[in-house]
Amino acid sequence: MFVTWELLTESPVVNLRIFKNIPFSTGNLIMFVAFFSLFSSIVLLPIYLETLMGYTAYLSGLVLGPGGVATMVAMPIAGQFVDRINPKWILSFGIVVTAYAVHLMSLFNLQADFYAILWPRVVMGFGIGFLFVPLTTVTMSGVNKEQMGNATAIFNLLRNLGGSFGVAFVTTLLARREQFHQFRLVEHLTPFNPNFQTAVPQIQQFLQYQGLTSPVPGQGVVGLIYNNLLRQAAMLSFNDCFFIISIMMTLVLPFVLLMRKTKEGRSSVMGAH
Repeated sequence: MFVTWELLTESPVVNLRIFKNIPFSTGNLIMFVAFFSLFSSIVLLPIYLETLMGYTAYLSGLVLGPGGVATMVAMPIAGQFVDRINPKWILSFGIVVTAYAVHLMSLFNLQADFYAILWPRVVMGFGIGFLFVPLTTVTMSGVNKEQMGNATAIFNLLRNLGGSFGVAFVTTLLARREQFHQFRLVEHLTPFNPNFQTAVPQIQQFLQYQGLTSPVPGQGVVGLIYNNLLRQAAMLSFNDCFFIISIMMTLVLPFVLLMRKTKEGRSSVMGAH
């Protein structure tokens, strides 16, 4: 109803007709996906670290923090290159680096150490810094001064919506993929599986050595194996989520070709920024 009303009224509060500007529409799409990926990863990483890896909230913050520092370092550098190099190349570089960083996150496992988790987050922060500045410049460069206020409002709206959609999407996907992997892994958790037959007496002997006994023979062993299966299913679901995010970032790369920077919009862009 909102879209219909704003398109039909003569004096819309939000002028959606600006989406006829192809570079502007493309820039908003890329910004939506970029914040979708950024907020998704920021939500997933602490959950992964605290539920599966045993990290405290402080240690999780130490993983996330350097990524923000990398963005702060990268953005001024990107700003210096925007006027010297075609912003589309800088934007493409930022998208590729961000997609690569999220792909590295899809390779996490339950044995990953602190620096193996920290490095992809830093790389992603660096890529995001090279993405925002040229994206804003190219998106707004074709917008008239009279439409700049309306354009920046829509741009910021879609940026925030991208983050919200990303959080909702990955939390739902995480739960569903965890159920899927649990269902598939439990198929092998049977007395007829050779690996299961080998593992049960070994774990039972280990528990007895530790002084742990169960009133029902093998009950503690099966519970221990099943708990480990749940952790593996959760790990695989995190891998799936990160992988899908990296694919989404990669798919927006061709849309950069639809964008162009116009000289007449340069002063307006600087004012909007």
